[in-house]
Amino acid sequence: EIDGGYPRGSHDTEQLRMCVRGLGGVVESFQHASARATDALISTVMPRARQIVNDSVGHRGDGGNPAVGAGVSSAASNFLGSPVLTGGAMAASANATVLDYDLDDQAFELSQISEGYIGRMCSSLDELIEPLRVHLVPKLADDLVIGILGGVSKRLEVAIRKSKFTPLGAISLDSDIRYLMTFAKDRIDSPELKSNITLCKACPPLARLNQITLLMNVEDLEDALDLISVSKRKGNWDLKLDDAKTLLSLRVDFEGSKVDDLLQIEDE
Repeated sequence: EIDGGYPRGSHDTEQLRMCVRGLGGVVESFQHASARATDALISTVMPRARQIVNDSVGHRGDGGNPAVGAGVSSAASNFLGSPVLTGGAMAASANATVLDYDLDDQAFELSQISEGYIGRMCSSLDELIEPLRVHLVPKLADDLVIGILGGVSKRLEVAIRKSKFTPLGAISLDSDIRYLMTFAKDRIDSPELKSNITLCKACPPLARLNQITLLMNVEDLEDALDLISVSKRKGNWDLKLDDAKTLLSLRVDFEGSKVDDLLQIEDE
């Protein structure tokens, strides 16, 4: 740009060139400072983001006592945040809603017409993130979104691992993670991060959620083995073999012993 806009070989042009070269260190120091500031901001808001996930997916307040909350209809043991209760509204307030993908036909149908936990979670995250994003340049705003999304994804994975899955529940999980991906891309400014592939590369915990979704939606165990093998060859599989076994054992239609027997592949 200097050569195109200024006389070549002149003293002033050479001085200008030296000044521009000297800015490299300054720019780098500003980049490091902004990255540290963004990391500190993420660390500050992350406890609130984790609490939003906890509040959205629900957590048991009954100490694991199956007698507590017995008024909840088994047909709608749902993850929707709107439990169907035999005891009415008072029972709803007395029992914490728990993320649950162990859905039968009736609960699955209800999930299609009700607001899911993922929508409530993303709405609350918006209230947390948006006031901060508006004061940041696009790159730092993207770093903030991806950083918070990483912490949220880790907390979601922990909650997902506590649920049993029916095939219908696995379909619901796929819909929920797609919703989360769309939420993230809508709040990212960089065009390079607008695709699922690039976004997952930038946020490994979110990539794990996508892989978990693929794994939980296989029709049979042979398909699971093919999925893992092909994905590993493509270099886009982060789940270890023990992770895969644990997750597939959550499917109520898969026998745990058959899961262990089938997945006898080298965990590289």
